Amino acid sequence: MRVLITGGNGYVAGSLLTQAPTDWDVHALSTRTAPNALPASVQWHRMNPLEPEALQRTLQQITPQSIIHTAAMAGIDACEQEREQACQVNVEYTRYLASYAASARARLVYLSTDNVFNGTLRPEDPPYSENALPRPVNYYGETKRAAEEIVAALDTSWVVARVALVMGLPRLGSGNAFLSWMLPKWEQGKAVGAPSNEIRTPIDVVTLGRALLELATHDYVGYLHLAGNDRLNRFELIRRMAAVLGYPESLVYENDPTQLPNRAERPRDVSLDNTLSRSLLHTHFPDLNDAIHLAAGR
Repeated sequence: MRVLITGGNGYVAGSLLTQAPTDWDVHALSTRTAPNALPASVQWHRMNPLEPEALQRTLQQITPQSIIHTAAMAGIDACEQEREQACQVNVEYTRYLASYAASARARLVYLSTDNVFNGTLRPEDPPYSENALPRPVNYYGETKRAAEEIVAALDTSWVVARVALVMGLPRLGSGNAFLSWMLPKWEQGKAVGAPSNEIRTPIDVVTLGRALLELATHDYVGYLHLAGNDRLNRFELIRRMAAVLGYPESLVYENDPTQLPNRAERPRDVSLDNTLSRSLLHTHFPDLNDAIHLAAGR
């Protein structure tokens, strides 16, 4: 299997690159240099993927059978403030890859987000299923919805993997891993804040990587929700993480970030139903305590 992973220096890509089968021909694409701990079997391609001709040459050189597209501008506030760049990275880059996939008959696994939904579910309603109608409340979600539509229009093999809140530590490179800045604070006895008005179904980065690698060779076509089994608000989640990892729950306090300046709107409840993923994939989706241990590498 020859697979290309975009966003090579990112948080999710690191999980993929360190868990990919050793008999695969794995290529990583990034705008940055390769991390020092990159597995020797991975071929690294540094380039600007927003230059269509250069990207096309690289794709024709690699000729991937499957593309796992993790690259994104994922900062919700940054996307709101820098809309042109967010559109280029999240929509146009996806369009280039989709065009190649269509011409080469390659499989495209696209990482979307729970933020394509508006989060107005009532507490008594179940989480979102794959056939729920996307109605994003922020520009980040808008760009991901637009990219979803590009991928779903392909007449070749594709899957849109909507990913819930990801918890863990970077296994390579960097990325927006909230556990990375919380652990040092807890070690110093410092408290961290988390909102109670944002409900999610968090998934650990290790399980997510395994599921995406499985999808690279799967024959499923359509939307799929990659999320954990547990539905809780972010304050409850961070308190649980502290307790499971051996820190006092008192090191987590409830806060309300909605009044912060230049903060884009967040959906309230974008919990995802992972029933289809659990029935379709061999990947095991652990319950929250086990997922926290995986997230922390313990």
